[in-house]
Amino acid sequence: MTFSTYRLPPRSLDQDSLRETRFSRRELLLGAGTAGLAAVMNRPCYPQAAAPSADHTIRIAPISLEIGPNKVIQTTGYNNTVPGPPLRLKEGSPVAINVVNDSGYANLIHWHGLFVPPLQDGAVEEGSPIIPPGEALLYSFTPKPAGTRWYHSHAMAMTDLNRSTYSGEFGFLIIDPAAGDPGRYDREVMLAAHHWEGSWVSMQDMHKGPPPDNGLEAMYRSATLGDRMLGHGEPIRVRQGERVLFRVLNASGSMGISLALSGHWFTVVALDGNPVPAPTTVDVLKLDVAERADVIVEMNNPGVWVFGSTDDEDRNMGMGVIVEYQNRSGGPVWSPPPKTAWDYTTFGRSGPAAAPDETIDLKFEKIPGGRGGYNRWTINGKSWPDTNPLFTVQRGKRYRLVMNNNSGDEHPVHLHRHSFEVTKVGGKSTSGLMKDTISMQRYSTAEIDFVADNPGNTLFHCHHQDHMDEGFAGLITYVKS
Repeated sequence: MTFSTYRLPPRSLDQDSLRETRFSRRELLLGAGTAGLAAVMNRPCYPQAAAPSADHTIRIAPISLEIGPNKVIQTTGYNNTVPGPPLRLKEGSPVAINVVNDSGYANLIHWHGLFVPPLQDGAVEEGSPIIPPGEALLYSFTPKPAGTRWYHSHAMAMTDLNRSTYSGEFGFLIIDPAAGDPGRYDREVMLAAHHWEGSWVSMQDMHKGPPPDNGLEAMYRSATLGDRMLGHGEPIRVRQGERVLFRVLNASGSMGISLALSGHWFTVVALDGNPVPAPTTVDVLKLDVAERADVIVEMNNPGVWVFGSTDDEDRNMGMGVIVEYQNRSGGPVWSPPPKTAWDYTTFGRSGPAAAPDETIDLKFEKIPGGRGGYNRWTINGKSWPDTNPLFTVQRGKRYRLVMNNNSGDEHPVHLHRHSFEVTKVGGKSTSGLMKDTISMQRYSTAEIDFVADNPGNTLFHCHHQDHMDEGFAGLITYVKS
């Protein structure tokens, strides 16, 4: 894989002295000016006028997004749309993607779920270059593996609920298999969930939520599944007898979702873009932040139905879309599904996974911020950047991460540049289920295995934007060979 670099004329700052200075993620993204950022990262960026040719161009810029009648959101998007344009790439075929940063703040794009080197991955913690405002960067890589991936901002947001994953900076990234897809469905529909109009709330001032010593949490006033709130925009129109593949993504900044399609069932065929060993039919689809599910729905119950959140409050904020059969009309019907637990092991194999070469214990805990303050998160008692490195691996070895979420919060734990095998959830063993993000429920345990087969700095973090910004991140490093 290659990474094309295009440099600006030399900056006035002393590059050598800057390289010797340690910078935190917050300092890189919030505290440094454009020139400082360029110097610190030894910039491979270029002025927009000098942009080279590319297979695709993504422009990050402010957008006015109408999600409902008289409901306009001021946010940032890709190519003037939210979600951004779906990128459809061929596994194993090199691609060049030009990213133009007109967002007004230092930014970059993470290619979530791809096996790429650290420079292309889009995470400053790994050494990926930040793109100053008004400049651009050409990403060049060979996409793999096949499946439903996605692309999104990996900038720090901190208290600004209009930046990074709180904003409209996300889109589908579909990697089609090199050999072609045999096709077990008639057509596909891509649906991304997102929450909008966030504000910081002291949870102890409400009648629900974490313990009273908890710090500020982000709360939202509206939501979308697709590009509009429930009941607005065009419905998904289907024909009786169709087999529809829904690619569903939770692109929210900090909220998990549970979805149901009234009168229908989901057959889960892939999670996080990876085919599941045991395709299973379920009533409810539960996705934490950054998780994806490919599900087949048999359109065999004509009518007008709601595909939406099982949580009434979430659905009333707009989290849903109407599914309308051909030649059917009338008001959409919502029928609450039965309450069933989401169980990853349902989609895996019952046999044990391969034995690891090494086992690593990880405990996640919260340091509450108190009323009006921000929480702090720790991994084994340390917060980023003190978690750098979290641990070191040797190429080719298999590592088992034994994870203990010792907190009252849910955590979608994400591993960059690798997939992992889910090997235990609670006390229940499983194998064969490959993912890149796993939801750790409050006060829960899970075990995942990964093979160290993609050398370079690798970020491990909670995908809730506030948790990551508040220290829930660590860097896995490879032993130099």
